[in-house]
Amino acid sequence: MFDVKTLDGSAARIDRAALDTLDATLRGGVHLPGSPEYDQARTTWNSIVERHPSFVIRALGSSDVQKAVNFVREAGLTMSIRSGGHQIAGHAVADDAVMLDLSQMRSVHVDPVNRTARVEPGAVLGDVDRETQAHALAVPLGINSTTGTAGLTLGGGFGWITRKFGMTIDNLISAQVVTADGEIVTASAKSHPDLFWALRGGGGNFGVVTSFEFQLHPLGPDVLSGLVVHPIEAAPDLLPEYVKIADSAPDELTVWTVMRKAPPLPFLPEEWHGREVLIFAACYAGPMADGEKAMAGLRGLGDPIADVISPHAFVDWQAAFDGLLTPGARNYWKSHDFSTLTSHATSDLLAAIATLPDPACEVFIAHVGGAMARVPADATAYPERSAHFIMNVHTRWEDPSKDAACISWARALYDQMAPHATGSAYVNFMPEDEANHMAGAYGSNGAKLGQIKGQYDPQNLFRINHNIVPT
Repeated sequence: MFDVKTLDGSAARIDRAALDTLDATLRGGVHLPGSPEYDQARTTWNSIVERHPSFVIRALGSSDVQKAVNFVREAGLTMSIRSGGHQIAGHAVADDAVMLDLSQMRSVHVDPVNRTARVEPGAVLGDVDRETQAHALAVPLGINSTTGTAGLTLGGGFGWITRKFGMTIDNLISAQVVTADGEIVTASAKSHPDLFWALRGGGGNFGVVTSFEFQLHPLGPDVLSGLVVHPIEAAPDLLPEYVKIADSAPDELTVWTVMRKAPPLPFLPEEWHGREVLIFAACYAGPMADGEKAMAGLRGLGDPIADVISPHAFVDWQAAFDGLLTPGARNYWKSHDFSTLTSHATSDLLAAIATLPDPACEVFIAHVGGAMARVPADATAYPERSAHFIMNVHTRWEDPSKDAACISWARALYDQMAPHATGSAYVNFMPEDEANHMAGAYGSNGAKLGQIKGQYDPQNLFRINHNIVPT
């Protein structure tokens, strides 16, 4: 017998015979504690998440997902959903719940004529980039090739080419969804438009997406991209200049800043390894010659330690930070949106950088806007289109004894930066302990999201997430 948490807060006992019957109907299967598949499914990117579901249902297609949803709904069980397993909050895994594992559904089909791609929910960014770049096409995604496409998309999605082509959700054409009642529907601008609106930023609250259809754009195979590294001591002078460059940048140019202790990168002199640095990471989504002109101001700032901006294959640039974001470390994030970076904000930020609790910790500032900002706030569930910068306090470490120090450092910096921020939030960067920040994540779109949740999931079956309460 297997004890599983129920929707009403009690527990249900599921016998082995019921699971064997379910298993016989699936292309994937039911995997129990102690099996390799169970342990593989419950292991996520963030090692601070150590949880044990009652059992795992591994799906290989929409039919499997439908059967899993019907099984847990009819028994009144709680269920978590795993796609890429990269989410900082670790909602893919929950103790004593059923886990629906979509990680084996990784196909990516590109239609180069119509410039579209059909992507299954287990695909990670690297899967999508490799297939689309085979045709010199791209969809705006994130910056780490091991991130799951499903979670990234459902929370909004932004990265190096968002300023040129919009957010990931702005390029979503349709989605096939298994709803809480077990129905398989296609959500698009013409079919279930309210559900389609909610999926674009509302997270996994409204159903299980079994495939995404994206609009693709010509790009690559090479882009002008790379890093410019400066001593952190130069940051008070350089960051105001960076803000000016970001304010006037063409949509094709994206420049992010990273503040951290320098990793032992081969292009950095050894004496700089382990010292605090300011890094400008830049990408130009357009012709190389235009990119050289657009980056001239950035590359002319100060006296850099290293400048390694050059043509790179876009698929490689998308994976450039993978070495600093490998699975298995302990992670805790905090995030703010900013309309600009004032001198007071940068002073507070730099004071915290001087006290980094671990060499792997960093703060990055994402430069957004452009095409993303020209979408009305009520056009998708994700509402924050006006913020020009998004900060992620990316606290990362290996030693469990550092948990308290690293988490408290991140929270203190988050609190210190709050007076400079807009009050909005990017749901994909929210840790599990920010359930009270949902109003900031959705703003005036929150009421409509609650209504759509009430329509498609009135019993809140899909609740192990940054939850939207049905109304």
